[in-house]
Amino acid sequence: MNKFYAVGTQAETQVLHDIDLSIQKGEFAALIGPSGSGKSTLLNIIGLLDRPTSGKLYLINKETSHMDDAELTRLRGEAIGFVFQAHYLLSAFSATENVMMPMLMQKGRPNTAMRERAQALLAQVGLAQWQDSMVGNMSGGQQQRVAIARALALNPPLILADEPTGNLDTKSTDAIFELMRKVNTENGTTFLMVTHNMELARRCDRIIELVDGRLVPSAGVPV
Repeated sequence: MNKFYAVGTQAETQVLHDIDLSIQKGEFAALIGPSGSGKSTLLNIIGLLDRPTSGKLYLINKETSHMDDAELTRLRGEAIGFVFQAHYLLSAFSATENVMMPMLMQKGRPNTAMRERAQALLAQVGLAQWQDSMVGNMSGGQQQRVAIARALALNPPLILADEPTGNLDTKSTDAIFELMRKVNTENGTTFLMVTHNMELARRCDRIIELVDGRLVPSAGVPV
């Protein structure tokens, strides 16, 4: 798989070079590399937010190159949950309401089942007693727990986490990582986590390293 920008112009740039990568079901992998190495581009392609210039991407055994935007959006909603460094929660809404958002986007109207699902997920991430709290009144670690619960709302097989602990202190970082590991183990959810924290990366099943848009030779070797 390759990715170019500004194709056909003097500014044409190749960002990803011959990426050949498989992530196994239930795996917890770390994606590392210096700034500008292509991590965000690769994550966006895996997350169906961008398309490769050449090559193919398979997601849950579905080949995606022939899909139109509507099909990609539908598959993204079914297959992928996102956790970002900035949690992108709606501060004027409660924790439960934030976790319900993906379900509302899929179904259109709130119902009791959605609320119960959201509250069960908040309990899973240790926030049962804060389910009715406004997220704007929560700590950074608590807000990231809400974001993880929201990512799990539609029970996706894959979670893409882009620097999910980048804004947290050491204690909260460890707690959030352990929570994601718990979800990975108990639910069988696959995780791909972008991180600059090598201590966390070494605690993953595998380290995938990008340098100048290329996978380093050791990529794919379990740590």
